Amino acid sequence: MPGLMRKRFVDVTAELIDAHPRLAVLTADLTAKAFDGVRARHPDRVVNVGIREQLLISMAGGLALAGVRPIAHSFAPFLVERPFEQIKLDLNHQGVGAVLVSAGGSYDIANSGRSHQSPGDVALLATLPDWTIQVPGHTDEAEAQLRAAAVTDDLVYLRLSNRSNTRAYVGAEEGFTTLRTGKRGVVLVVGPLADNVLAATDGLDVTVLYATRIRPFDNRTLRAAASGQDDLAIVLVEPYLAGTSVAEVTTALRGLRHRVLGLGVGREELRHYGSTRQHDIAHGLDAAGLRRSIANFLEE
Repeated sequence: MPGLMRKRFVDVTAELIDAHPRLAVLTADLTAKAFDGVRARHPDRVVNVGIREQLLISMAGGLALAGVRPIAHSFAPFLVERPFEQIKLDLNHQGVGAVLVSAGGSYDIANSGRSHQSPGDVALLATLPDWTIQVPGHTDEAEAQLRAAAVTDDLVYLRLSNRSNTRAYVGAEEGFTTLRTGKRGVVLVVGPLADNVLAATDGLDVTVLYATRIRPFDNRTLRAAASGQDDLAIVLVEPYLAGTSVAEVTTALRGLRHRVLGLGVGREELRHYGSTRQHDIAHGLDAAGLRRSIANFLEE
């Protein structure tokens, strides 16, 4: 069954297709049947290309060149990693925009094996210029980001997850949101790991910032949060490859002496299927594992 974010994506996209004649949605079999209703109303703007992800992106680029605003959807490894050359050439190089909406996160569907896991998608896409990369932690945040992306001509990557925080944070789509204040360091958490980080930092004298938009990076808010710290220790907690945004932190804090710990999905492949929670524990991204890593870093 699709996660709540993916269901909301389908519902909102169908509404947007009805309301905006410039919009089109492209699928590569994944979630295609969920669009049957809107496809019946707009068969020219709801297209399933089959299991042809390179074609998915190339068609998005061609539609964008013709003035259409394409929304392309698949699992993250099939939407970003497999057709990366087409993203580079048919979108970036052509100077056109699109909305790429992925599902599955890093290992939300761990029982499907390594082929369906993509912890490196954000790091890979961030090598290209001009992308807005959004990692919502709640269905309401995902909807707000999708609605905003649909009416622009920008390059937007919306990374959906099967998991969700218990609440949405208003305004988080525009920059980092302060969830907690403290003096011994700053913990920046991205998207659906916010609940785990809040539990992990309970009782610790740290500032917790929350991000659903990780590119462009909110240098101003991070620098402001760092300015009042007794110990400029920065912990970055990302639900994809560990260290993906460490260079962004360094840029934001240029000229300030600081130390950074990047937590996330480890580089070593886990050769077991397991559940999402078991993968969290293995990568130290459950509340207990995060608590150990953060507390130990603050004591160094």
